[in-house]
Amino acid sequence: MIELHPTDVAHGGEAVARLDGKVHFVDGAMPGETVIGEVVRSTKSWARVELDRVVVASPQRVEPPCRHFGVCGGCRWQFADHEAQLEWKRSILAGQLTHLGGLTDPPVRPTEPVGPSYGYRNRADFEVLDGRAAFHRRRSRDLEPITDCLVLHPLVAAVVERLGDLGSAVEVTVRAAIATGEALAVVRGSVPDGAAAWGCQVARRAGDDIHPLIGAATITETVAGVPLRVTGDAFFQNNTAGAEVLVRLVAEAVAPRSDETLLDAYAGGGLFGATVGRNAARVVAVEAGTLGIGDLRHNLAAAGIDHVIVAGPVEQPDLLRAERWDVAVVDPPRKGLGDAGVAAVAAGRPRAIAYVSCDPASLSRDSRQLAEYGYRVEWVAPVDMFPQTFHIEAVAAFVAG
Repeated sequence: MIELHPTDVAHGGEAVARLDGKVHFVDGAMPGETVIGEVVRSTKSWARVELDRVVVASPQRVEPPCRHFGVCGGCRWQFADHEAQLEWKRSILAGQLTHLGGLTDPPVRPTEPVGPSYGYRNRADFEVLDGRAAFHRRRSRDLEPITDCLVLHPLVAAVVERLGDLGSAVEVTVRAAIATGEALAVVRGSVPDGAAAWGCQVARRAGDDIHPLIGAATITETVAGVPLRVTGDAFFQNNTAGAEVLVRLVAEAVAPRSDETLLDAYAGGGLFGATVGRNAARVVAVEAGTLGIGDLRHNLAAAGIDHVIVAGPVEQPDLLRAERWDVAVVDPPRKGLGDAGVAAVAAGRPRAIAYVSCDPASLSRDSRQLAEYGYRVEWVAPVDMFPQTFHIEAVAAFVAG
């Protein structure tokens, strides 16, 4: 056993302590504490420590309220009060932009809180173990049956409570539209006979296809006053209140004018094209997913926006050769834009780019690449889309010149 005094929090959520010239990562510890732990992995430059006990606790330490805490792999920051979590996320993002992005003094704003710190998720994805909904255990691929989940929005939690025996189903996604109250369950594998009692629409996923069984297998959410159809388990932001904040920040970052074209790259169902795009003359939306394109076509048309949809991956060479744009919003997957994505977006020479990121490391690497194309970071706003977890959503504003 060793005694450690953490001073910081690393990307990935672990506390950081230094001892004998080596960095030690301690899950469950907080900066300012004195903790005792056991080294479970060691290299020349770093070690991972299993927390044994807290000798001197931070005044910001709280009792985790969830019965599954410590066993379930989610919500690993429940031991810290919300204010501490907000500061950690700002600090982690600034650190990544410095170390990976090469920014000396990154212009990172304070983390924006979004709605309640529990009861916010509009979607839950379960695997099935012995007929019961389950999440992955902490640091494992093994499954842990879940009786309740405190971060689920009440509309989602109500459906989860009614799931009962899931039989031979393999996976179940439960999602809800907070604005309309609509709910939907998507099942991979056999749909249980009792699904009609779930009190929501029900669909079955087979390969890439969604087959409606009860209802139309779509829900309609409203963000920034714009109704948005979401089909099956297609991507949509998992925190509806957070989606409102993202739209506001993207609009601030690019501020499209009435004579300009907005590029909406990795458009999904059109969250940004259908909202921020209302202020532009035209929207060029790029999406590769089948379900996403269907929702994208519907939502942009319903919003009455002049648009063109380009089907395919943003990174595909010459995909956007025929298009021009004045401003751009990008919302790439966790891996980020990469060299090809940065080149594709920068090819239009937009005057401003809003980068919606779910990973500080990939945002930082792409920031360095965008700088090579003449774009500088004007500001970065971390958004607390996922309280109780170390996941950080952010909007970065880039300007040309």
